[in-house]
Amino acid sequence: MRAMPLLSSKLSSEQESLQVDTQCPFCSVQCKIRITQQPASSQSLRPAYAVEGIPNAASEGRLCVKGMNAHQHLTSAERLLHPMVKKDGKLVPATWKEALRKIRDNFITVQQQYGPDAVGLYGGGSLTNESAYLLGKFARVALGTKYIDYNGRFCMSAAASAGNKTFGVDRGLTCRLSDIPLARCIILAGTNIAECQPTLMPYFTRAKENGATIIVIDPRETATAALADIHLQIRPGTDAALSNGLLKVLLDEKLMDPNFIAKRTKGFAELEEHLSSIQLDEIAEMTGLAKEAIQKAAVAYGKADTGIIFTARGVEQQTDGHVAVRNFLNMVLATGKIGKPGCGYGAVTGQGNGQGGREHGQKSDQLPGYRSIDNEQDRAYVAGVWGIDPAELPGKGVSAYEMMELVHQGTIRSLFVMGSNPVVSNPNADLVEEGLAKVDFLAVADMFLSETARMADVVLPVTAYLENDGTLTNLEGRVLLRESKLTPPGETRHDWEILCELAAGLGKSSYFAFRSAEDIFNELREASRGGLADYYGITYERLRKEGGVYWPCPSTDSSVSNGMMFERTFAHADGRAVFFPVPSGQPQETPDDDYPLTMTNGRVLSHYLTGVQTRRSPSLAARSVDNFIELHPLTAKKYKIEDGEWVEVRSRRGSFHAKSRYTDKIREDSLFVPMHWGGAQNVNKATSPELDPNCKMPGFKTSTVAIIPLRLQ
Repeated sequence: MRAMPLLSSKLSSEQESLQVDTQCPFCSVQCKIRITQQPASSQSLRPAYAVEGIPNAASEGRLCVKGMNAHQHLTSAERLLHPMVKKDGKLVPATWKEALRKIRDNFITVQQQYGPDAVGLYGGGSLTNESAYLLGKFARVALGTKYIDYNGRFCMSAAASAGNKTFGVDRGLTCRLSDIPLARCIILAGTNIAECQPTLMPYFTRAKENGATIIVIDPRETATAALADIHLQIRPGTDAALSNGLLKVLLDEKLMDPNFIAKRTKGFAELEEHLSSIQLDEIAEMTGLAKEAIQKAAVAYGKADTGIIFTARGVEQQTDGHVAVRNFLNMVLATGKIGKPGCGYGAVTGQGNGQGGREHGQKSDQLPGYRSIDNEQDRAYVAGVWGIDPAELPGKGVSAYEMMELVHQGTIRSLFVMGSNPVVSNPNADLVEEGLAKVDFLAVADMFLSETARMADVVLPVTAYLENDGTLTNLEGRVLLRESKLTPPGETRHDWEILCELAAGLGKSSYFAFRSAEDIFNELREASRGGLADYYGITYERLRKEGGVYWPCPSTDSSVSNGMMFERTFAHADGRAVFFPVPSGQPQETPDDDYPLTMTNGRVLSHYLTGVQTRRSPSLAARSVDNFIELHPLTAKKYKIEDGEWVEVRSRRGSFHAKSRYTDKIREDSLFVPMHWGGAQNVNKATSPELDPNCKMPGFKTSTVAIIPLRLQ
């Protein structure tokens, strides 16, 4: 395949236009993009770019503002083009040989002195399947450490664990995007599709045009809630209680499906007994909703012939996120709305490869194919593919934030970060920053000097989405191939190349003798074969031909999964899904005199994750320059805050600064702050580090805080 020049190359007006077809590097929809580089005009030496969507099964050719400008950060003057090492407290340019030697020597020294688990690896949900797979293999084979996890822990862990427990397998959507217009009732719980996955919104508008009732559960009146027929403006952190109320109405109104319950589930008797003690008046008081609104929503879902429930971070990023999702899954099972057109459940993945990134070994407890690192058969199978003794595989490590605690405590002495920015994305960010400041050695592979990379002893420059090959798995479980179109700039290298070179330096080259991303994918296929997330039947050639293939795909023949899960059976050994009674608990923090408000966080349309890439895009950065805090005008009056002024938000962990923004579309007892800024504007300086005991998801959405105008300090 012919490689194109860098987008930043200067073209004369006589030169031909250049064109690349690719896909967006940002959210989980993975929209297809065509970028055409036009000749520079006589007034400008810099070329212009025309960007358009390419028809595809997910976004149907649509692009959002992030996708339209996704090429801009590649040409940023801040792009890292050479390795850097820290000398005399400053990062300075270095050769690859020097940078890799420093990392290798540190790994060897630390492990010899403190043991294999003294080194940790921290990955990302935007890495390709190939890089995610290789990072997991590198941790377990090249280093022999149990400490590996990734930032997807903060994205999908609650829904993933709930899906595994309820259905026997976790795949983001149990149905297809094309089923959305067929649903006669849609519940969007804690998800703001209009800003987080805007190219999916036409599916929901078509559903509404077809007569669907749309129910949105969110403390804010978002752009998504504006589409709703019923908006349940819930008190943050009470989603588990609300779903108990909805289930109670379904039971009392006899809107459940007894035939489906009897034939395809187990545990309903225990759920029914639990619901008998639920009082709808108490649920209404706990959630801050009118009882009549809860009844109306439950009846709309229960009476609909078809229906889909979607959850996202609003429900999941809580210390009871796992059980809150399980309670929404109880609703799906109780009404039999799964395994048929227009029905199902969807966890709306946030990161570009949030689905695939958790299937092939980045999580502390997983091996490729969604195998368990604690299962002896799984360990033996993967060890066989890797050519090692199963006893050589380390055991289960800890979650992402728990790794940061171990860094702070000195248990993890050396940390390698690839494709992530933990100093901004973790809760209790001050503790994380303190830990990274005192760790013995920190190496970071990234495109830019992120807040984390600035603290590193070695920084390795990596290629961008237009410069490397690999597969990604979108939110509906469809595996897509993204092939490189541009020559990598400077001395940047692919993630997988870096891992292979480090492995060679550690004497493990025979296990990492890959010459291309496709080579890695072919080993991934074999390693996942027979697992829950079986990719064996997927090949690069098949992806080129078919445009995308759903997993599970156990066969290489031409048959293609239709994308619908659980049509006849669930993934548990007995084929049945599992009900689970869920308590109506309070959030992990409740307001008091010192911290009277509940703060929730989330995204805005123009930025992605910690903003490392989008803040390097002039068009995107200009839309949202500074962080802000949404608060109700009556709340602002109470705390003497003027619209647009800088304020300090304090919690039990720490504080940050942001600009106030009045809105009557939020509850008076709540605040909303985006998560895309670091430094003094980092909302996670104030968020709670308390973790869900089931999935280790931090409680991002329900931190109690106080708010103070900076002018009064």
